[in-house]
Order: sequence, then structure tokens, then C-alpha cells
Amino acid sequence: MTLEQLRIFVAVAEREHVTNAARDLNLTQSATSAAVAALEARYATKLFDRVGRRIALTNAGRLFLAEAKAVLARATAAELVLADLAGLKVGSLGLAASQTVGNYWLPPFIHAFRSQHAGIAVSLTMGNTETVAAQVREGEANLGFVEGEVDEPTLSVSTVAEDEMVLLAPPDHPWGKLGKDAKPLLATASWILRESGSGTRSTLAAMLRQEGISETDIDIGLVLPANEAVRTAVAAGAGVTVMSRLVAANALAAGNLIAVDYPVPRRKFFMLRHKERYATAAETEFMRVIGQGNRTNN
Repeated sequence: MTLEQLRIFVAVAEREHVTNAARDLNLTQSATSAAVAALEARYATKLFDRVGRRIALTNAGRLFLAEAKAVLARATAAELVLADLAGLKVGSLGLAASQTVGNYWLPPFIHAFRSQHAGIAVSLTMGNTETVAAQVREGEANLGFVEGEVDEPTLSVSTVAEDEMVLLAPPDHPWGKLGKDAKPLLATASWILRESGSGTRSTLAAMLRQEGISETDIDIGLVLPANEAVRTAVAAGAGVTVMSRLVAANALAAGNLIAVDYPVPRRKFFMLRHKERYATAAETEFMRVIGQGNRTNN
């Protein structure tokens, strides 16, 4: 069994598609299929069920996937230790971030890091808060950056920034005409929301709780998987939402959205790292760049 076979198996298992895995790994379809077939033949164990053009993990395949990912994570950790010996001249840094952080807050720090350490390859994957925490926990990312609360014993969680949240509505919404002392009736609106597990959704839930309202009390018109989709739907008149000012800034400036005068709780951006994994020189340096940037901004 080789690390390359494990890498190919994991790619096929995660995509449930040989052709897509081969493309993403920059391999031929025949080489990808052969690697999986070699594992199955050597250990006389079927890892995938093949139904027409689809494939799906067998029970044995699901058990093996967890072990294969753990082995690859350890191999990556070993490579990082050796890369550290090069003194930040070569190596890699895997980052994971939730959408608001990854799209709007993190890129300047990545640029600052890369401008100083061009030999370090930086990769960034994005998902919601729960997904990012899982990636850091499983060793698929060195550091995670999220806007939602994380309660995970294996991870250290530190605050790196604060984010201003705003209640948004389309320009012609009645909330835009409220007097200074009038409060919007939150339970009467149609809401456009991110999916459960996102930091933005958690902020809304906290805001509603302040008014004694639960999510089951409001009319949820749409649930969308991306901030940009939510922003566009609200601008089109589909409803109202709560969102980071970072995300809404351009639309507010263009007059496509209005910020309703309402005290939405500020939220924090958090950095996640595994408590027990080796902290590479690249990780340590990236954390220094973030700390330096925050001091400059303050």
C-alpha cells in the first residue's frame, strides 16, 4: 500500500466519481481506476459498489476512508516538519475559512504572508463554521478562520477580529421609512438566510433571542448557501437578512440595499488550530502576520 494509492482512494471516495477525481488529481482515468483496483485486489476487499456510472463506498470502504485520511494527515505533518528545516524557504500552509472571513477579511493577510515568503504554497478552502472546524480537527487544514462559535475540545480557539453586522432590506422596504425611535417588527418580515451551521445564521439567532423570538417564529423565505446569493436575493426584494457590513458594503454604497437602524450584535472572527498537532514555522509566521496586521489596523 502506497501513499499515492491512499491519496487516489480518498479523492475518489470524497467525489464518488472516478473521472472527477482523476481530473482533480491530474491523472488519467485508467491510472485512477487501477490504483483503486490494486487496493481491492491486494486485500480482497471491495471498497466501492458500482451501479451504472455511479460509485458508492461499501461499509468496508467507509471504515477504510477514515484510516486513509488519518494516514495522509500524518504524512503531511511529517513533510511539514522537514519543510521547517528549510527556514520558510519552501513548504505549504493549508487554511480553511468560512465564507465571510475567507472572501473579505483573510485575503490581505494571505497576500502579506506570500509577499514575504514566496516559497510557501498557501491553499484556502471554504465552508461553513462546522466544516472548517472539522477540517482543522482532522488535519486537513493547519489553521481555520470562522465567524461562528466553536466548542471543540481538540481545538484552540482565539479571537482575531470583530465584525460589524447589519440588518439589511431592499431600498423600497417599509423598514427604511421607520422613525428614529421605531423598531422593526422582526417576526413580520420574510427572511433570506444562510444555511444552519453558518456563523451568519448564528448571529441572527442571537439577535432574535434578544427579542424573545425563535427561528421557528419567523417566515424563512429562502435558505441560500452563499453570502452573495443572499445579498442578491435581498436586493431583488425577496426579503430581509442580517449580514456582515464587509459583505454588504458595495451594495450599500450603490443604493441596492439599505441598512436598517437596529442594534445587531457584533460578532468575532476566531482562529482555530489543533492543540496537539505540530505547529509549523509557516503556521507560526502566518499567525504573526495576522497579529501584526491587527495591531496596524487598530
